[in-house]
Amino acid sequence: MALISVVIPVYNAQKTLKACLESILNQTITPLEIIAVNDGSTDNSNEILNQYRNRLTIIDQANAGAAAARNNGAKIAKSEFIIFIDADSVLKPVMLEKMLKALEKNPQVAYVYCAFKFGLKNFYLWTFDENKLKKMPYIHTSSLMRRQYFPGFDVKLKRFQDWDLYLTMLEKNHIGVFIPEILFSISDTGTMSSWLPKFIYRLPFLNSVKKYREAEKIIREKHKL
Repeated sequence: MALISVVIPVYNAQKTLKACLESILNQTITPLEIIAVNDGSTDNSNEILNQYRNRLTIIDQANAGAAAARNNGAKIAKSEFIIFIDADSVLKPVMLEKMLKALEKNPQVAYVYCAFKFGLKNFYLWTFDENKLKKMPYIHTSSLMRRQYFPGFDVKLKRFQDWDLYLTMLEKNHIGVFIPEILFSISDTGTMSSWLPKFIYRLPFLNSVKKYREAEKIIREKHKL
């Protein structure tokens, strides 16, 4: 049994939750614990979680957002390593094994991340680069971390919480390593993850883009970029 804690924030994820849970339970290495944090769901997510109650630790909380849910799950995690999996993700069976081996092979790094698929689009990302990370968010939330280096998500942020997390770790000289392989996929009907095509950002009149620009400014000011 691997010393990995899996934390899943769950909010109205009835369409994708079961596939997510099955993909975690079918890993080639068994995590020490799976912690599902039900963030005030109003659909059938709770019923689905209860079907797996003997294999999960379930936390119920009033709706507070994914960052708070992840932090609350991390507070009770017992393992040396921790990974946050969104409820709209499906993991390849070898994902945790490959990530753990990468951390064991690279004792100088704090976390390992990989390529992934969102809908029909592949995101191959880049190898870890400090300067690139300061310029743009490119590391997904679902990295396997050494729990001792996890600083917590900033619950005050509405967007770019993952970018903020990795920048905070970088400021403490905690870096990552990249696995150039697609190890999980994200449903384009999920509730936790959203991606906009690049051309959308050329349309500044869109309200959503304006909010992302505002959020980006907050991150840059916070980290003095």
